[in-house]
Amino acid sequence: MGKGAARRVGVRGRKMHHNVASERHFGQELTAKTADCGRGRGALGGFGHEGVERDAFGQARDREERRGGDGMTTGREEQRGRSVMTTERAARHGGGGGTGGGLDALDHGILRVLHRDPRAPFAEVAAAVGAHERTVARRLERMTADGRVAFAAALIPEYQYEGVTAELAVRCAPGRVHEVALMLAALDDTRSVEVATGALDVFVELHAADHDALLTLVDTVIGRLDGVVDIHSAMVLRLLLTASDWAPYDDEPTDVRRHAIEGTALPEPPAVDELDRRLVELLRRDARMSTTRLARELSVGETTARRRLARLTASHVLHLRLHADPAVLGYPVEARFRLGVPHRELDPAIRLLAREPALRHLVVTSGATSLLGYSSHRDTRDFQEFTARVFARLEGVTSTETALLMRTYKRAGFTAVQG
Repeated sequence: MGKGAARRVGVRGRKMHHNVASERHFGQELTAKTADCGRGRGALGGFGHEGVERDAFGQARDREERRGGDGMTTGREEQRGRSVMTTERAARHGGGGGTGGGLDALDHGILRVLHRDPRAPFAEVAAAVGAHERTVARRLERMTADGRVAFAAALIPEYQYEGVTAELAVRCAPGRVHEVALMLAALDDTRSVEVATGALDVFVELHAADHDALLTLVDTVIGRLDGVVDIHSAMVLRLLLTASDWAPYDDEPTDVRRHAIEGTALPEPPAVDELDRRLVELLRRDARMSTTRLARELSVGETTARRRLARLTASHVLHLRLHADPAVLGYPVEARFRLGVPHRELDPAIRLLAREPALRHLVVTSGATSLLGYSSHRDTRDFQEFTARVFARLEGVTSTETALLMRTYKRAGFTAVQG
């Protein structure tokens, strides 16, 4: 869902001055055009959030192939990129309207394009933002190298009716929350691990092959961790929205969110065979790997590789996306809420919640509180206005529990906090 750092070499001062000035001028111009890219429905819109695997940009690039429409640079372009890294370093410290996560307007412009198409060629991104192709490549490499941005690729088992997903509240002994959270984040089966305001609980989402495997994991693995006092579990009965449906750069909802808003069922998922899974594994390692190289790694023709990729990306079972913490995009306040909603009011509540761009994750669960959701906000005032406005419109709600996330240890399979 590697972070190689580019090697920097010096360039002459006059050339550096010219390039820095050019980037500074562009940053000011783009700021005027985009006016705080991530500001919900203000400037660039409001739909948007995040799910799973590993960043590969900058680690697994094919240095011998021309990108041919999949986001790869040539070896010659990379060499040119290295020759001006000193210029890029200087540009970081000058010009460009600053926004969330230390990103400037040009960075946000690049991310906006890649949010819509993570495999967009650098030439296409450069044309969209009005910058040089090498500048786009350097900027993206910098953002991936320092961990602010990654690319994620994964098949979503819930949409394929595979395995079981559970939400856990793990009660910890006083003084042991951080230690327990780190141990939980280290488990391969956990997708997300976070600590929020309220009780001394660590909230965990995990996926297991079946109910027996889930019980073993909860009881004999998590239950025996030093510092764990109690565990409360709830099964995910229906996955409605994921991080891929949170789109801070766009006004238009994703197809999955649109189905949730309209209260209609998602189309039947396509059949996924072993070749598809091998393809997704390659994308997990490098989401921007060229089609030529994908075909070579899979030992199939390029047309076959392109057709397989197009079929998967057109469906909702593959999440191929840009991954960034909401705080990086200007949404540092993250909330978690549980709602008790009677069955007769459940569908209207889902449709109403799905209309809210701030909502980045929504599931129906077993237990007394049937809806679990996550939302992202620019500040606590924004969150308070969201809860007051949205929850007041829900009919028949029997209970409401909200909390603000204090620390995220693992997000969509990415470990966020190290020991």
